[in-house]
Amino acid sequence: MSAQQAAALLGVDRTRIPNIESGRFGISAERVRTLAFNYGCPDAGLVDLLAGMARERDRGWWEEHRGMLPPALLDIAELEFHATELETSVTTHIPGLLQTEEHARAVFDTAVPALPEPDLEARLALRLRRRQVLERERPVRYEAVIHEAALRMQFGGPKVARAQLEHILTHTERDTVSVRVIPFAAGGFPGAGQSFTYVSAPVPQLDTVQLDSSHGSLLLDTDMQLRRYRGLLDRLRGLALPAAESRAFVRAISQDL
Repeated sequence: MSAQQAAALLGVDRTRIPNIESGRFGISAERVRTLAFNYGCPDAGLVDLLAGMARERDRGWWEEHRGMLPPALLDIAELEFHATELETSVTTHIPGLLQTEEHARAVFDTAVPALPEPDLEARLALRLRRRQVLERERPVRYEAVIHEAALRMQFGGPKVARAQLEHILTHTERDTVSVRVIPFAAGGFPGAGQSFTYVSAPVPQLDTVQLDSSHGSLLLDTDMQLRRYRGLLDRLRGLALPAAESRAFVRAISQDL
C-alpha cells in the first residue's frame, strides 16, 4: 500500500505516514488499529500490544529525563520496562541492572570525555531507577552471563568492588534472577568483548537486541539478527558455570578482595 493510500485511511497528508513509521510523529491507538486492519495484519495480540504502546506514549517514568539524556538511554529503560524476559551477556562490565550506586558512579567517572556533573548525576539516576524492573511486584525474568573479567574489575577500588559482588549475590536469591559466570578457564568464546541484551517482548515480533558500544547503544530487531543472538546466548550458556557454582565463584572473588 502506498503512503498516499495509507494516509487516505487516516484522513491525513501522505507525508505524515513516513513520519509515523520513523517515530517522528505519534499515532493514536485507534489509528494503529485502522492501519493494522487495512494492512491485513492477522495477529490480534500484536495489534493489541501496539495499540497499547500508542496509548501509553509519553507516559513512562523515563520521559522525566527527556531532553536531559540521549534518547537511546531512554529507549533502553522503556524496553526493559515492557520486557517479559531479559538475557544479557557482558565481558568487562557488570550489567547495569545489577550495579550498585557506588559502582555505577565509578564507571561513569571513567567516561571520555569526562561527563559534566549534572550529566553524570542524570545518568546515575536513570540507571538506578531502571533497577525497579527486578524489584517490582511482578519483576521481569532476568539472566546475566558474566565473564570473570567483569567480576574482577575494581571500579571504585576494592571496597566498592566487594560491595558490588555482594549486591549481585543478594539479587541471585530472587527466584527471577539468575547469574552465570564464564571463568577465564573456559578459554576463548564467541562474542568476546561484546556486551548485549536480548529483550523478550510480550509478543515475539517485538523482540529486540540491544548492543552496547563506546559510541552508544544500537537496537537490532530483524529475524536474522535475533536468531544470531539467540544462538550466541545458547553458546555462552554452554560455557558458563551452573547457577550454584557461579554464586560460589562470585563469593570467592569477593572474599579475595
